[in-house]
Amino acid sequence: MRTVSVTGHGEARVAPDSAVVRVSAVQRAADVAEALAGADSAATRVVTTGREHTTPERIGTTGLQIWPAHDDQGRRSGFEARHSLTLRCTDIAAASGLLTALAATVGDRLQVEGVSLEVADRAAAERQAREAAYADAVERAGHLAGLAGARLGEPQDVVEGGLVSGLPRMAMPVAASLDAASLEPGETSVTSSVTVTFQLL
Repeated sequence: MRTVSVTGHGEARVAPDSAVVRVSAVQRAADVAEALAGADSAATRVVTTGREHTTPERIGTTGLQIWPAHDDQGRRSGFEARHSLTLRCTDIAAASGLLTALAATVGDRLQVEGVSLEVADRAAAERQAREAAYADAVERAGHLAGLAGARLGEPQDVVEGGLVSGLPRMAMPVAASLDAASLEPGETSVTSSVTVTFQLL
C-alpha cells in the first residue's frame, strides 16, 4: 500500500486574560540575621498587598537566598537576602494595580523579576489551532498526491505534535518604573502541529 505522510501546522490568535507577577523582596545588611529579617519584612508586605489584588492561594514563595554582598570595588559589604514570590492575577487590570501598589508599599526593597501574560482557559484556542493544523495536513497531502498522479485515501495514522504558545513577558527590574504600571495584553498565538499518514489511491 502506498502512503504519504505530511505535517500540518495551525495557529490560533487569542488575547491573554491573566498575569503572573514574579517579584523578590531584597535586603542588604551588615549581618545575616538583619538581612533575613529585612527581606522577610518586605516579603510580608508583598503578601499583604498581594491579597488585596488576588486570592491567598495564588501567592507563594518560590525561593529564599542569602549571600555575601560586595560594593562597586568588589569589597565585602555585608550580606544580601532575597525572598522570591509569585503572584497570579486572573485579571490583567488587577495585575497593573498590584504592581503599582507593590512599588508604593515595598519601595526600594522590591525587585520585579518579570510579568508573564497568560490565557487562563486555553482549551478553545488549542482546539482551533489543532483543527487548522489538520486542515493544513490534508491540503499538503492532497497536493503531494496530485503531484504523484494519485488520489488521497483515508488517513492511516495521526500523531499530534506539541502545542506552543507565544506569551508576552515583561521585565521590570526597577521599582520606580512601576509608579504608573500599565499592561497592554495585545494578542498571543497558540500553535499546533499534526502529522498524518494517508493512503494513496
